[in-house]
Amino acid sequence: MSNTREIRVPDIGDFKDVEVIDVLVAKGDTLSAEDPLITLETDKASMDVPAPFAGKLVELKVGKGDRVSEGDVIAVVEAAGEGASSDAKEGGQGADKEVPADKADKQASAGADKPADKPAAKQSAPAPRDEGPTPDVQADLLVLGAGPGGYTAAFRAADLGRDVTLIERWDTLGGVCLNVGCIPSKALLHAAAVIEEAAHMSGHGIVFGAPKIELDKLRGWKESVVGRLTKGLDTIAKQRKVKVLRGTAKFTGAYRLELDGPDGKQVVGFRQCIIAAGSESVDLPGTPDDPRIMDSTGALALDE
Repeated sequence: MSNTREIRVPDIGDFKDVEVIDVLVAKGDTLSAEDPLITLETDKASMDVPAPFAGKLVELKVGKGDRVSEGDVIAVVEAAGEGASSDAKEGGQGADKEVPADKADKQASAGADKPADKPAAKQSAPAPRDEGPTPDVQADLLVLGAGPGGYTAAFRAADLGRDVTLIERWDTLGGVCLNVGCIPSKALLHAAAVIEEAAHMSGHGIVFGAPKIELDKLRGWKESVVGRLTKGLDTIAKQRKVKVLRGTAKFTGAYRLELDGPDGKQVVGFRQCIIAAGSESVDLPGTPDDPRIMDSTGALALDE
């Protein structure tokens, strides 16, 4: 009986026709569970799609540059460990089978209720307790910062079965890059490129009139691009059951921090923490307070 199985694109939120920007495996490769197969990119966010089980890659269904959606077949894999071997099937009749001495010793040391060939389930040791008040919120894995580094780590950890809490000081996820950096910059640069291309065509016999820029509409379009992407991150967080807390955080111990948010101050305890605090612009020393001097955020919100 064939033991080939299909691997499909998992739930990736509301995104469709997502581009495959990298293929990380080839036909004939031996895969372990959680080995990355392909990398997908949706606007600014990128994610690896892992193998859900071990086996040998029989056929690859996608290539670099292809576009996929949830449910599309990525690969066909001959799954490892499908069905029981004859030795395994006979294992229940151990009275007729001699146990090698080395294995018998292992079984004896492991105890009668824990066979040596089955390792004990991996347990996560609790974090040492910091001195101080009892936490208002207790997190397994805490991710501090919801920019491209933070939300990617949070979503991947949730996919791997971790209980994840994500802290962000802004009202929307995505950090500087998505809200006031890369994405709005690219939207405005695209508009500028269209104007430049139209002007360039005048040398080839196609002449457009001078552009009329309606700043409020242009800004509204830019914000709609950002809004669509931040809403997508909110949806992915809910689908992966990532708990999102708002506010600014300050470490008060090795396994504890104080969160100052909309609901006041809270003590948050955690077992492990990923710090993805990101970046922010700084003023050059000695610069005067002048409206002509602006940071990147101000440059993306001009009134004229």
